[in-house]
Amino acid sequence: MPLAGAAAMLLAFAAHADELKGTLRKIHDDNAIALGVHESSVPFAYSDGHDRTVGYSYAIAMEIVGEIKRELNLPGLVVRKVPITPQNRIPLMMNSQIDLECGSTTHTHARDEQVAFSNSFFQYSVRMLVKKQSGIADFRDLAGKPVVTTAGSSDERLLRKLNSDEQLNMRIMSVRDHPEAFDALRTDRALAYVMDEPLLYGNKAEAVRPDDYAIVGTPLRQEVYACMLRKGDAPFKKLVDGVIARLETSGDAQKLYEAWFTQPIPPRGLNLNYSMSDEMKALFAHPNDKALD
Repeated sequence: MPLAGAAAMLLAFAAHADELKGTLRKIHDDNAIALGVHESSVPFAYSDGHDRTVGYSYAIAMEIVGEIKRELNLPGLVVRKVPITPQNRIPLMMNSQIDLECGSTTHTHARDEQVAFSNSFFQYSVRMLVKKQSGIADFRDLAGKPVVTTAGSSDERLLRKLNSDEQLNMRIMSVRDHPEAFDALRTDRALAYVMDEPLLYGNKAEAVRPDDYAIVGTPLRQEVYACMLRKGDAPFKKLVDGVIARLETSGDAQKLYEAWFTQPIPPRGLNLNYSMSDEMKALFAHPNDKALD
């Protein structure tokens, strides 16, 4: 390229950088993005046992990172992975310690007061995982019994509301993360584990004897996962929404779904055997950022 052309391109990039605002400006100036990552949210975002994060949601996050690299002309953009939990993910975003989180965070109207959400990338039901021998088939069967869920999740609030409204007197345990919740069920400290259905499929697949468990119960509610970002940042939300809409309408998101929910996944080659629902197909056909609660 002639020197004059190269100089003009550099000036154009510099002018573009000066126009950047919010998260995109922060990422540009730092040459880094702080990405909040779950370490045990199978199969959305989790460690593969070799210090690598993998999963359906993480793959979507990497597509977004790729678009940021192109948009900002930062091929060497550094991805700083920040481990998160259901309890700290929103405070970390509000305090600008993470720039983006795509994992298994439910988009709710209440959370809209604190953070912003992208187009949804997953729709699911809230149900429960039980041992088959327990005889538990629906939520009313849990009256007076010990139940576990994950602290800081939308499921915890939903379960506590059900307990109060229906006067079930469940003994609700709120634990740190999904593996700890499943362990409470496995060791009979709880008779049911209430959580997002796809996460329950992940826990069931990881069990030593998956056939000992069943996912049961009339769905408490339909909910959606979306990427989380800071409020009031329209340019960054537009970029993230655009990537997700492209993945969903092009068929690429369906391929990702099939890879992570209907085929063997690392590190142990487990298969969740979780077929795509009609609700998911409708979401992919018409991408949107609406909460369902």
